[in-house]
Amino acid sequence: MLRAFSHTNGRCALRHGKRWHHRKSVLAIRREDVNAWERRAPLAPKHVKELTQMGYKVLVQPSNRRAIHEKDYVKAGGIIQEDISEASLIVGVKRPPEDKLIPKKNYAFFSHTIKAQEANMPLLDEILRQEIRLFDYEKMVDHKGMRVVAFGKWAGVAGMINILHGLGLRFLALGHHTPFMHIGMAHNYRNSSQAVQAVRDAGYEISLGLMPKSVGPLTFVFTGTGNVSKGAQEMFNALPCEFVEPHELKEVSRSGDLRKVYGTVLSRHHHLIRKHDGLYDPADYDKHPELYTSRFNTDIAPYTTCLINGIYWEQHTPRLLSRQDAQKLLVPVRSATGAMEGCPELPHKLLAICDISADTGGSIEFMTECTTIDSPFCMYDADQHIIHDSVEGSGILMCSIDNLPAQLPIEATEYFGDMLFPYIEEMLLSEGSEPLENQNYSSVVRDAVIASNGSLTAKYEYIQKLRESREYAQSLKMGNKKRVLLLGSGYVSGPVLEYLTRDSNVDITVASVMKEQLEQLTKKYSNVTSVHMDVVKHEEKLSSLVKKHDLVISLLPYSAHPLVAKKCIDHKVNLVTASYLTPAMKELQESVEAAGITVISEMGLDPGLDHMLAMECIDKAKEVGATVISYTSFCGGLPAPEHSDNPLRYKFSWSPQGVLLNTVQSATYLKRGEIINIPAGGAVLDSVTPMDFFPGLNLEGFPNRDSTKYAEPYGIQTAHTLLRGTLRYKGYSKTMGGFVKLGLINPDPYPLLSSTTPPLTWKELMCKLVGVKPPAEYHVLKEAVFSKLEKDKSQLEAVEWLGLLGDEPVPAADSIVGALAKHMEMKLPFGTGERDMIVMRNEIGLRHPSGHLEDKFIDLVVYGDNNGYSAMAKTVGYPTAIAAKMVLDGEIDAKGMVIPLTKNVYGPILERVQAEGIVYSTHSVIKQ
Repeated sequence: MLRAFSHTNGRCALRHGKRWHHRKSVLAIRREDVNAWERRAPLAPKHVKELTQMGYKVLVQPSNRRAIHEKDYVKAGGIIQEDISEASLIVGVKRPPEDKLIPKKNYAFFSHTIKAQEANMPLLDEILRQEIRLFDYEKMVDHKGMRVVAFGKWAGVAGMINILHGLGLRFLALGHHTPFMHIGMAHNYRNSSQAVQAVRDAGYEISLGLMPKSVGPLTFVFTGTGNVSKGAQEMFNALPCEFVEPHELKEVSRSGDLRKVYGTVLSRHHHLIRKHDGLYDPADYDKHPELYTSRFNTDIAPYTTCLINGIYWEQHTPRLLSRQDAQKLLVPVRSATGAMEGCPELPHKLLAICDISADTGGSIEFMTECTTIDSPFCMYDADQHIIHDSVEGSGILMCSIDNLPAQLPIEATEYFGDMLFPYIEEMLLSEGSEPLENQNYSSVVRDAVIASNGSLTAKYEYIQKLRESREYAQSLKMGNKKRVLLLGSGYVSGPVLEYLTRDSNVDITVASVMKEQLEQLTKKYSNVTSVHMDVVKHEEKLSSLVKKHDLVISLLPYSAHPLVAKKCIDHKVNLVTASYLTPAMKELQESVEAAGITVISEMGLDPGLDHMLAMECIDKAKEVGATVISYTSFCGGLPAPEHSDNPLRYKFSWSPQGVLLNTVQSATYLKRGEIINIPAGGAVLDSVTPMDFFPGLNLEGFPNRDSTKYAEPYGIQTAHTLLRGTLRYKGYSKTMGGFVKLGLINPDPYPLLSSTTPPLTWKELMCKLVGVKPPAEYHVLKEAVFSKLEKDKSQLEAVEWLGLLGDEPVPAADSIVGALAKHMEMKLPFGTGERDMIVMRNEIGLRHPSGHLEDKFIDLVVYGDNNGYSAMAKTVGYPTAIAAKMVLDGEIDAKGMVIPLTKNVYGPILERVQAEGIVYSTHSVIKQ
């Protein structure tokens, strides 16, 4: 009798046997009232007619907005009636208002609650309170997990019509009239047949060669093979089109026929590859999508005019396009010879994206909000990372309407009703008040029951857990304003403050001895207050400050961190620093754990990003069974090459004293299985090695501290080589070696430089250091210094250049190295408009289970901004700030001493620093 019931003979017989017993069962089609554009219904008159012929009563709430006229429902046997309380099953498309719900009924609609969507949780609460049984169309799936009730095709049809209309507008804004100007928005057509005719008319003009030649061949890429993609392709077929394989796209985009348009359908195997071997295995991908990456950005997107995206994105799966991808794709192409002002070429190939999935932050990372039928288009400017409501200006035209089928409401209703109708009767034959376990539902229907009898069903109990998790996180953020104490206002504080003050719910107190910097910061940031104090000398005041805050960030020298940590332990306040986890800090481990707080160290550049980049590579290697056999990491903060114009080839963008002391530290490393120990006192400067991985930079490197201690935390005890070092321009080590010879890098207390003693000149201090009785003639002192430097002319030139033989006063300090640091800070600052540079190179040697060897190279190069943040400030400050925010938001909740060696810590930070311009690259060399 009914085509729709042919899918199970047994069920069909059961229904026929029951139907006269349930002659008075009532179905209601509710009025859609959530959106002005929502003109659909879940069932069309033809479905109502079949139901009434089966003996069911069908009520239809009146609505002048519904696209199908009431008289058609009346003609089919429906009853137009406001009161639908006698219905046992109430069906709609979108959610009803909470105050319109009727207790203990069966409801079917798209609830948008399965991800614990915050906006719809009040609705779910009311459904539970009123003991309503909720069927969600989105969860009606077959045994393969494929949805059996959806509007997908019509989303594709409407989306394709819209983006063709949008292309006409975009081309016009770029200086080109095209046939697409005669295509309107989907809702401007009475039905899809009219739209098809409009598209065909445009296609006819294209076939006559009426597209401007300077725009070149047009290419359309369809992602996915489901109903959404098929619907879009159905409309695309009304154009003079030719479908090609993805690998052919490059050729046709350059030399294709302008009298047609080209399309390609993209499946997973066309662009997904396993990271370690470049292959695609569908079964493996389903299990481990995180092991794969997409080559869409390099193999497909550069040859795409318009992307029609019909795929949803899930966590841990590769995205199609990121913000960085968009920046590269929008680089202007070089204009060909002969292009004229009135006939311009396109600024770039990728012009438009129609994201039919409307999946914000999904496979198209920069699609962060949906457009609407009222305002269907926007432009994404990748350089500025902003979206503006226009079809003009630079960027990619975006269309991401989340209710596309509402533009073709009659056909969408009939299509959806055909899919829903086979399941209507079994939903209708039960009362919402009856126990769910007593219902004889098919698996398709039973698995779509979100709530019943006042509770979430077993399959959807996770919704409550999702809610609790989110609400807890929000309570941390919104309950009271989070209070952060920032100690230090030097180079790194700028990015830290800039990042944290983006959240108006974070109040920051900055404590520092630098009064002028504090005043500048409080003027710049409204939610920053300042305290002028010497943290180390005023312990009681520090303790009082710590007590009033939820988190402390210490940007002080590493020697001050144990003091700060003890105050945090006393008051149970979390702490974040960028410095090494020193032995003095490690001694506090038990106290930190007992206090139940989090103390994060090594969260800057080196240490910090070096750990994270290493662990990301090491963890991925271990996932594929590889063994780490060597690890080498060199990092340096340098002036940009054009500003390295002094004997040290160096300028200061962070603690000068730390830079100087680094040259007299001891060092230990592992080389080909042998432990190498370098004593303190400057011997590391004799262990300098040329670094030629960037030959144009003329770099050298020397070992830094104890590299061997990272074998265990990195989990690379198998490595025969383990070395971490410092990068400088060639000549730095030799110059610094001269200062060591002269005793200038001496951290021991030197009372003669105290602020309470008469000031010394550099000439007088140098006389004392080289054993010349003052006052001495300049040439006498110079000769003595030259002799102390073992007749090294370049080292002597550096001493003279810095004025260390002259009459300038030595800055007051606790030690000679402290005085030299202050002097160098004045002599070697970055000038206005000068910029610094960060260079990091990690080299990781791997042995794969197959026996072949692989060298992984990870490069990080970051330049400072002219008159903005230095590269050092960015690469230390942003990771520190991100980690602090993660602690505030509960993303990092481990107690005790933490350094960024685990994926839950380094993963989010590495992702987020890229949005701040800290971008790294990797490449491999495979050896047999």
